[in-house]
Amino acid sequence: MTTLTSSHALFQVFADHDMDRVFLVPGESYLGLLDALVDFPQIDVVTCRHEGGAGYMALADGRLTGRPGVALVSRGPGASNAAIAVHTAQQDAVPMILIVGQIAARDLRREAFQEIDYQKMFGSIAKWVFECRTPDQLAEAAFKAVRMATSGVPGPVVLVVPEDIQQQPAPKPAFKNHPQVFGLPSPDTIEAITQQLARASRPLIIAGGMFDSPGGRQALQAFAHHWQLPVMVSFRRHDVFPNDDPLYVGDLNLGNPAPQMATLQQSDFILALGTRLGDITTQNYVFPRYAQAPQALLHCYPDSRVVGWDTVADYPLVCDPVGLVLALSKQPAPPPSASRQAWHQELRAHAQAWWKWPDRQALQGINFVEVVKSVMEQAPADTTICLDAGTFAAPVYRHFTFRSGQRLMAPLAGAMGYGTPAALSCALRAPERTTVCMVGDGGFMMTGNEMILAVERQLPIVFIVANNGSYGSIRLHQERGYPGRVSGTTLFNPDFHDLARSFGMDAVRLTHQDEISTVIGQALRARKPVLIDVKASLDAILP
Repeated sequence: MTTLTSSHALFQVFADHDMDRVFLVPGESYLGLLDALVDFPQIDVVTCRHEGGAGYMALADGRLTGRPGVALVSRGPGASNAAIAVHTAQQDAVPMILIVGQIAARDLRREAFQEIDYQKMFGSIAKWVFECRTPDQLAEAAFKAVRMATSGVPGPVVLVVPEDIQQQPAPKPAFKNHPQVFGLPSPDTIEAITQQLARASRPLIIAGGMFDSPGGRQALQAFAHHWQLPVMVSFRRHDVFPNDDPLYVGDLNLGNPAPQMATLQQSDFILALGTRLGDITTQNYVFPRYAQAPQALLHCYPDSRVVGWDTVADYPLVCDPVGLVLALSKQPAPPPSASRQAWHQELRAHAQAWWKWPDRQALQGINFVEVVKSVMEQAPADTTICLDAGTFAAPVYRHFTFRSGQRLMAPLAGAMGYGTPAALSCALRAPERTTVCMVGDGGFMMTGNEMILAVERQLPIVFIVANNGSYGSIRLHQERGYPGRVSGTTLFNPDFHDLARSFGMDAVRLTHQDEISTVIGQALRARKPVLIDVKASLDAILP
């Protein structure tokens, strides 16, 4: 290794925390950091084409590993382009570190070329923003950044590194964070919860993203079966509980049917486990009701700021939900009563009616629902589904049965452009798995250029583009609010098939319904990057 510098010290902290990949768009404001990366062959450097793509890749990597995903960008325009990933990391509760090269420390706050005050820019969406002023702060700041990004509610941290403090001599750091140790409720509280569970006639688990952890899914499933509790998942967390399990009764999403919600309001004990109980999961704060719910409420999350934030809980538990369900699974559980069994069947009937596949329609173009159905029928158990934002994804959330071992990677923040970068991160982490990226034509044109990485690294990803020539989700709302008055939502697209081929990728045009099964099956078996340009029907999604 060359002379140890402050940049080396920063990356040594990351390496010591098993952070083995960074995503970047190079910039002159952090040349010292780029130089230091040469001396860390254990850190995979992924060069991206846009800072939004780099940020999304880091975001997805952080969600997959539980360690902070790292993106490096240059000052000003680069940091501005990456802001969407910081916002998404905050909304999705994903650990991420954004490193921004900055103007020289001696010129700070003089409105120099491309200068931004990042505390003002990111202060409301990042967990911590720190601008280093001296070389010795780089390692210390990196050490704290790892801790901040992963503690409590995981989220984004922004480190700002001026260009003139990146290459000074620095000692090799010997910092090592330790995993948080969460306590469990007292024996008296465990006993009270046990008694409440035994008495409940209409209990319900609302399971959130904190079960997306080693052993988390298995612990949740064992707990639900031990107590025979119906399970709903929070917004876009379909994969934390097997959807083909008899105890699964659906998800809380953007628009649950009124009859289902009326039944859910009859519950007498809600166990909100590992979820922040945000506005979408709670159906705009009506289930459980804002301030105080009529049901008994247990809210378990490993952050005191979250528990009780909107609705007071009868059991406000600041602890690890995985540890809690493991403890409760050891308590004796009585056989389910007749009333509880009837409650479960009622919830199950609502869910089955909702997720039933619709009948095939005769349309101009392909109904993308049929594509999603074919993917579900043919995808192996080790499939990761990466979704962009848009109406095309609605059939996945509503109808797709996520089995044990299958993963859903979707932006809770509803951010367009997420799908392609997320798929790349998933395939980099687990190339042995099957990765399917579904993306609309609007979202694909935002970050689809990043697919060149799939060709460069020969990543086995199936990219499926729903090409209907429209910002479909906005067009849907437009037609509902302003029927027949189309403005700003029509797209003029390139030939995605030829575009993918010019990138060096196999591509297929899907134009007829009877070709869907064959094309999807061949792409899944190809084990190389493939793009499917689906001539999707716009009429299928309009009211």
